[in-house]
Amino acid sequence: QVQLQESGPGLVKPSQTLSVTCTVSGGSITTALNYWTWIRQPPGKGLEWIGFIENSGDTYYNPSLKSRTSISRDTSKNQFTLHLSAVTFEDTAVYYCAKRIVGAWAYDYWGQGTQVTVSS
Repeated sequence: QVQLQESGPGLVKPSQTLSVTCTVSGGSITTALNYWTWIRQPPGKGLEWIGFIENSGDTYYNPSLKSRTSISRDTSKNQFTLHLSAVTFEDTAVYYCAKRIVGAWAYDYWGQGTQVTVSS
């Protein structure tokens, strides 16, 4: 059973960089044919796909966020991390990590989510 757990700062000031880490247990982030993904949900809005990192380390980002987004990983800790730079109040959201099998439509595992608030 794969488990994902997000951890983040909780509060970030405008213009700073937000970093949220997903720790994976019960499976390896280097296992082939998986997309390790970041998704967020702003208050009162729907889910927004941010991007993912593959087992190879290749990354893909939402075009609307691409200029501010990077996803890195630490294979020794089985973790992957979202970095979102130059944050504004609109980046306030619950940030989720999730796993999707390549070719599947749905995510098979989700973390519980972590609230990140951008506030001065």
